[in-house]
Amino acid sequence: MTSSPTDEAFLATGRRVIRREAGALDLLADALGPSFTEAVALILKASGRIVVSGMGKSGHIGKKIAATFASTGTPAQFVHPAEASHGDLGMIATGDVILMLSNSGETPELADMLAHSRRFGIPLIGIAGRAGSTLLREADVAIVLPAAPEACETGIVPTTSTTMTLALGDALAIALMEHRRFTPEHFRVFHPGGKLGAKLLRVGDLMHREAPLVAPDTPMSEALIAMTRAGFGVVGVAEDGHLLGIVTDGDLRRHMEGLLGHSAGEVMTRAPLTASADTLAVEALALMNDKKITCLLVTGAGQRVEGIVHIHDCLRAGVA
Repeated sequence: MTSSPTDEAFLATGRRVIRREAGALDLLADALGPSFTEAVALILKASGRIVVSGMGKSGHIGKKIAATFASTGTPAQFVHPAEASHGDLGMIATGDVILMLSNSGETPELADMLAHSRRFGIPLIGIAGRAGSTLLREADVAIVLPAAPEACETGIVPTTSTTMTLALGDALAIALMEHRRFTPEHFRVFHPGGKLGAKLLRVGDLMHREAPLVAPDTPMSEALIAMTRAGFGVVGVAEDGHLLGIVTDGDLRRHMEGLLGHSAGEVMTRAPLTASADTLAVEALALMNDKKITCLLVTGAGQRVEGIVHIHDCLRAGVA
């Protein structure tokens, strides 16, 4: 199937837009300077929240930036500038920092929030495309977007400018995140749902605290009862809580002849595969799949047994 002239034109437009925006991001990276580090320092000093605001397309970008801040350890919220003029200024308090977005720097709907920040001494970071604009003149920290054409040929649709603003917000969030040593464990606290939350779960979040255990001198008749009662298909063999081995279905088959005449210690597999409570559940699942087993005993210091995790626990939690 050959492409029509129209198809080729669509592709050409798409590539032009993406390359133009990519070029603008290169300009932005090169243009970052002291104002960026001043903005990071100002946010780090804040005892309250980062209040992000913008109108129109800048507002949509602002909502995403606020969400990224909040999910990476910097408390933030978006306040719509028009709603701010009708009572939502009360959402901004001493200790907060305002991050205001406006490509022109002259958006009239921002005037009341800007005046509020000046009246009550609330630090203001401005991001705009015009160095001499009202927003950047009034801001405590002014970040100027580099001059770059919008992606449309008419130059009127906010595209390149919003892409740069979004990237700049991400850069601020990640700089703050890395300074605060924000870890995947912190991230999981703010993302408990969905696939992302599932991938960050640890074995300790899923394991059963009461693992089936027997002593090494336990007769296999009793060990079988312990296996059946627990329902995991295995039983750990431990002494004073410290793991020595494990009895699995495979061990039972290997000792089928005269099984009941043996003790658990004689039948067990020594030094079995285990996991720690801090192991990512996705890693435990991969290990179980790779070794074709259904359970892992969870051990801590000195191989002390802390619990057991079953492959079904991982699957039920959405770990895959």
